[in-house]
Amino acid sequence: MMTDTAVTPGGTSTRPRRKLHPARFGPLVVLVVLIALPYWSIEIPGVFDAAINKPGTLQLLALCLVFGALATGYDLLFGRTGLLSFGHALYFAAGVYGTDVLVTKAGYPLWQAVILAVVGTATIAAALGAIALRTNGIAFAMVTLAFAQVGAITIGRDPGGVTGGEEGLPMDTTGVPDALVGVTNTVNLYWLAVGVAVVTVLIVHAIADAPAGRVLAAIRDDERRVGVLGLDPYRYKLFAFTVAGGLAGLAGAMYALLIGGATPHVAASDQTLTLLVMVVLGGPGTRWGPLIGGMLFTYLDYRLVSFGRSDAVDSLPGVLSGPLSQPLFVLGTVFILAVYFFPGGLAGLRTRLGPLARWIPDRR
Repeated sequence: MMTDTAVTPGGTSTRPRRKLHPARFGPLVVLVVLIALPYWSIEIPGVFDAAINKPGTLQLLALCLVFGALATGYDLLFGRTGLLSFGHALYFAAGVYGTDVLVTKAGYPLWQAVILAVVGTATIAAALGAIALRTNGIAFAMVTLAFAQVGAITIGRDPGGVTGGEEGLPMDTTGVPDALVGVTNTVNLYWLAVGVAVVTVLIVHAIADAPAGRVLAAIRDDERRVGVLGLDPYRYKLFAFTVAGGLAGLAGAMYALLIGGATPHVAASDQTLTLLVMVVLGGPGTRWGPLIGGMLFTYLDYRLVSFGRSDAVDSLPGVLSGPLSQPLFVLGTVFILAVYFFPGGLAGLRTRLGPLARWIPDRR
């Protein structure tokens, strides 16, 4: 970063003073743009079916933000601590169903239900993490997967008629503020999703920049060395596991509001695999990669459905229209190409393209 030197009237120089780089304001500019999107009636053909400020577009963007936040929280485990959990969907589902059940079945007001659901999810994560973290490597991944499978089976069997079984549980809007109910209030849900993403990013970045974050990175690189230094890796891993679980619960609560209830697929094991793909696509352990990867994957997941049914795909020869009409095929192809050409994820794109900057004329 460029610096200049402050000089006193006597001619003596003081320590260098840093100049603010314009790129440091990039996240703030993006946040302002996200907040202002509902005020714009811009249409982007091929990208969205309607104008940006229409309810359908805002709901899609809100979902992208929710899963971007969910991937960011999961990266606290995978990218920053080196813990490969195959059961993170359990805590997302706990946030979804916890909020829905407390509002619909127990009659709690929304904000109380959200707080209880997030705290309850973090507590579940702490309890299960205390057991799972007694193992390492593939054994840890299998234990977390087993816990998630138990949760998915429990939801599917609908104990006491609480979860709604395979049909899911629609949310009773009686306890939900009027400002968050109805298609006309989708803009408020969108702004709330922006808030959830901001809170998640701030928490993860605060941990990463703190001494605890450096310990987590050291555990990822060499856990035995951390133990030799007199620190307890188990406590730090349990801390990361608990925080990631609580953040997943927060994303789940927001998801329940967006779709108006809970469905069993949120607890499926492939939900965690999807999270893993999001993080790898964006760049594990990077500052913004998981958020970008989660948002991009979610956008493609929803948009490729309509793309596969479009006239443009139908007009292609059968050898092309068949595969292109399958969203999973296109997503898989995009993921393979991204991993092959950008092994560090999309967040590493700037570094890999850095040498090209030398060929750009300096216009200063």
